[in-house]
Amino acid sequence: VAKDVNIFFDELEGVNSPSKDDDSLLHHGNLTSTSDDASRLEVVGEEVPDKNKTNGLYFRDGKCRIDYILVYRKSNPQTEKREVFERNIRAEGLQMEKESSLTNSDIIFVKLHAPWEVLGKYAELMNVRMPFRRKIYYLHRRYKFMNRIEKQISRFRGWLPRKPMKLDKETLPDLEENDCYTAPFSQQRIHHFIIHNKDTFFNNATRSRIVHHILQRVKYEEGKNKIGLNRLLSNGSYEAAFPLHEGSYRSKNSIKTHGAENHRHLLYECWASWGVWYKYQPLDLVRRYFGEKIGLYFAWLGWYTGMLFPAAFIGLFVFLYGVTTLNHCQVSKEVCQATDIIMCPICDKYCPFMRLSDSCIYAKVTHLFDNGATVFFAVFMAVWATVFLEFWKRRRAVIAYDWDLIDWEEEEEEIRPQFEAKYSKKERMNPISGKPEPYQAFADKCSRLIVSASGIFFMICVVIAAVFGIVIYRVVTVSTFAAFKWALIRNNSQVATTGTAVCINFCIIMLLNVLYEKVALFLTNLEQPRTESEWENSFTLKMFLFQFVNLNSSTFYIAFFLGRFTGHPGAYLRLINRWRLEECHPSGCLIDLCMQMGIIMVLKQTWNNFMELGYPLIQNWWTRRKLRQEYGTQRKTSFPQWEKDYNLQPMNAYGLFDEYLEMILQFGFTTIFVAAFPLAPLLALLNNIIEIRLDAYKFVTQWRRPLASRAKDIGIWYGILEGIGILSVITNAFVIAVTSDFIPRLVYAYKYGPCAGQGEAGQKCMVGYVNASLSVFLVSDFENRSEPTSNGSEFSGSPLKYCRYRDYRDPPHSPVPYGYTLQFWHVLAARLAFIIVFEHLVFCIKHLISYLIPDLPKDLRDRMRREKYLIQEMMYEAELERLQKERKERKKNGKSYHNEWP
Repeated sequence: VAKDVNIFFDELEGVNSPSKDDDSLLHHGNLTSTSDDASRLEVVGEEVPDKNKTNGLYFRDGKCRIDYILVYRKSNPQTEKREVFERNIRAEGLQMEKESSLTNSDIIFVKLHAPWEVLGKYAELMNVRMPFRRKIYYLHRRYKFMNRIEKQISRFRGWLPRKPMKLDKETLPDLEENDCYTAPFSQQRIHHFIIHNKDTFFNNATRSRIVHHILQRVKYEEGKNKIGLNRLLSNGSYEAAFPLHEGSYRSKNSIKTHGAENHRHLLYECWASWGVWYKYQPLDLVRRYFGEKIGLYFAWLGWYTGMLFPAAFIGLFVFLYGVTTLNHCQVSKEVCQATDIIMCPICDKYCPFMRLSDSCIYAKVTHLFDNGATVFFAVFMAVWATVFLEFWKRRRAVIAYDWDLIDWEEEEEEIRPQFEAKYSKKERMNPISGKPEPYQAFADKCSRLIVSASGIFFMICVVIAAVFGIVIYRVVTVSTFAAFKWALIRNNSQVATTGTAVCINFCIIMLLNVLYEKVALFLTNLEQPRTESEWENSFTLKMFLFQFVNLNSSTFYIAFFLGRFTGHPGAYLRLINRWRLEECHPSGCLIDLCMQMGIIMVLKQTWNNFMELGYPLIQNWWTRRKLRQEYGTQRKTSFPQWEKDYNLQPMNAYGLFDEYLEMILQFGFTTIFVAAFPLAPLLALLNNIIEIRLDAYKFVTQWRRPLASRAKDIGIWYGILEGIGILSVITNAFVIAVTSDFIPRLVYAYKYGPCAGQGEAGQKCMVGYVNASLSVFLVSDFENRSEPTSNGSEFSGSPLKYCRYRDYRDPPHSPVPYGYTLQFWHVLAARLAFIIVFEHLVFCIKHLISYLIPDLPKDLRDRMRREKYLIQEMMYEAELERLQKERKERKKNGKSYHNEWP
């Protein structure tokens, strides 16, 4: 509902239009300032509370609440634009006061207030839904059998604690809009709405949103595109713009005895405080204070955290199952007892021969993650991801109903200033508004998309190059550590190589993330998206793709390529004909994958939490320290609220992007390689319990109050979550089939072991598996550059003739030396068959669950239908009551008409 406001130039200035940046409204050094004549709403005989005059939330009269703050510097040269902009603000009916900063006289605060007439006018234009009747709750009809079950459940609940996770309702305010039917505000039907006090009818978040809506449609210069606060912020006319927090988040008095000072204080005590980490979030209060968009983020984060409980429990069960069955595992027993099996060196020259029993610990650790319950857990997590998304859709529908978002549609977005400046010469009619607007030719758009896609491909190649560098580091370092003088590192050279490589990889990931953000920003601006939502979606997709590939590329290498293409002793494959490719540990590659995931996940989450909270804390502490040194502690406490909020950190330029991206990447870690690391959901759960309170603390205490904006869902992130869910099925199938030893063990048990042909696969059927999975190599067949410096005489007193390595190959004296055995082809066929069966089975289950779970709960559908019916009845009754009153009044006045209705 865009409305162009005529520009009032010098010749059109009225009485209420001071000139020269409104210096008459400026009051130097006062905590509260006098306002102009238009901003005075004093009523004769009405007393204004002194608290309103001193708390920094009102104008000097103590009645006009500050709805929005603009900040600029007097030294800024954009004076004329501000003058015109502020005159047009007053022409729209907004009231204004100005005040210089106590800490810097160059900084000017512009305080804006929207009176009732302006709020009512724009609330009607913006279709703001307001309460007009109390909700009538009714009970569904229950069968007697269901009533008996509910009585038994309630009797059982009597023995349990009284819902410790629920918040105390006495501390929460009565959020009237949640207990009332709402309808779009209308001034003609104002008598239908519940208005106890005009000053509080529109809450602070709604008032700020209305003022921001006005500011976005006020002109500052002659010309059809010279309009809106965003353009003034981008060209530096104003330094900042934000709504005020509702006072301090701390209080000298206890909230239990004296109640909350304001909604910010209440949010801090029952949401952002660490003492309530186990309680549910007050989402209605979050939505009321920060708006629906931020409320939906915390609703999604809370839902995701709650759904992690069963996944973490099952993952922990799989891990504990591995712990309890460790002593009964035949494979790890054979590895630990294989003192007579000598393994070939895992690197050139400096790596020695080693007994297979030396890897006993690694074999046991591998069993903790790779056991009989791993396949079940992989299927469970694939189904869990689908159930999580499907039930989130239902949860979102309930939230959308409770928050009046069902029928809400986004307004026609404004065109980005950059798009207008680029394509202002070409115009075409907008099919919705019917107005001419800039137009981007199809050929120009395609060429820009091609260049952007090429940039994305190039950056992915940079990631692959970084992974290639890590691979070379691992290959070179394993030989260095094998010749190290410290016995601890020398004996664990492969683990030391993996650990240092993961840490270096993490540092590269964090450095490349900084580069990716700049590249993604450049490519997105190069595409020239038409609106802000298109820009946001394009930037989000690029950043997610970059960071996802950056974070998971090394993990994909370890899971699917490490040790797969190394060749065999005597004929190793080499990089650039120089470096021998790295082999897996004698116990398998799964231990490397577990280390990669565990270290990256812990370090990434720790770093993110520090950057989210630690960085703003340090910046705000430094600002407070400077103010304390210059003005002292007493003067700092007397700063008005707008000064305190200005000294807080602004919300980042990309809104909730960083918060969503962190959680989506974590969701990928939790699902994509979960078959290799069952403890990932547990780590994610512990992190998210902390993350909710960290984000809450950050929003309430460390950031300026963001503008309350509306949204129906989480946007493009839902599609990304669905894509990750599909990818997780494929990757887990390959992890089980290729990375783990599940398939080779299964083939041995049914085809080659003691129970072959009997249809059994217990531990007794795994006897001899280790020996069957190792091939024999003749030591004299080593290449000159691969021949170890030691001859292995330390094992038997004489030089070794044979050593063993992991593969299914013929012995050296067979007709085809070192050729693949029949068992290799059986294992390969079984792996391919398992991948196909696993994927089809899990995808069928996912689609079946998606089909069986409706997006809208049945009780919610019934409530919506009944509410629609009741609203129509109430509107009819209210209109009928009004007409009857008018009829009685006309009769009293002696004015009677024939054929009156009713």
